[in-house]
Amino acid sequence: MTPPYVPGHGLLKDRAVVITAAAGAGIGGATARRCLEEGARVLISDTHERRLTASARELEKEFGADRVASLPCDVTSEEQVQALYGLAAERFGRIDVAVNNAGLGGTADLVDMADEQWDRVIGITLNGTMRCTRAALRIMREQGSGVVVNNASVIGWRAQKGQSHYAAAKAGVMALTRCSALEAADFGVRVNAVSPSLAMHPHLVKVTSEDLLDELTRREAFGRYAEPWEVANVIVFLASDYSSYMTGEVVSVSSQHA
Repeated sequence: MTPPYVPGHGLLKDRAVVITAAAGAGIGGATARRCLEEGARVLISDTHERRLTASARELEKEFGADRVASLPCDVTSEEQVQALYGLAAERFGRIDVAVNNAGLGGTADLVDMADEQWDRVIGITLNGTMRCTRAALRIMREQGSGVVVNNASVIGWRAQKGQSHYAAAKAGVMALTRCSALEAADFGVRVNAVSPSLAMHPHLVKVTSEDLLDELTRREAFGRYAEPWEVANVIVFLASDYSSYMTGEVVSVSSQHA
């Protein structure tokens, strides 16, 4: 049984937040809504322009156009990442939180995997997270404050057939989080990550078989998948002052059996 939705408590009041892959009904979209409910101003991005525009309009209608901005961004492009963070700095005057949610999965055994499949997953999921983290840290270093929250996965810790590329990318995100956190601590910035097990959203259904989804769901202690907003709650916690002594941490958002 899914627990009741948690109302906002002003945890991110007046903070400026940038979120990648934030269009639609997945973790990024849920995070954008949660951040707005907690009082933040939000810049959302995605590669899917039509869906991004629709999401931005919906959020603007509910929370006000002065608190919502959007810009298409492909995280494999340094030019587009720079444009995204440039707009955030221009629009909000600062960047308090960067949520690096963009990633790409899929299923393929390594023995049959083409270089292009490997490169695309690594390029978006790991290299894209690096690129966005770097852009955020350069701005936050000048401010002397800020928080980065990356989206990793339990696959970065646990083996699963057909996930060599995705697991390698997410394990890389975890290592990137830990190392960049030590560097960023020198200028007052925190870097952490969430590591969800199974959060249901439309894209996951498209790239995962029904049998595998059933198997993964059975592994969960609660006998259900997480709602995207349940992962977003933990992202908000890491973005807020309630996690002020945490950096370099990867927080599992999972009910899987040990």
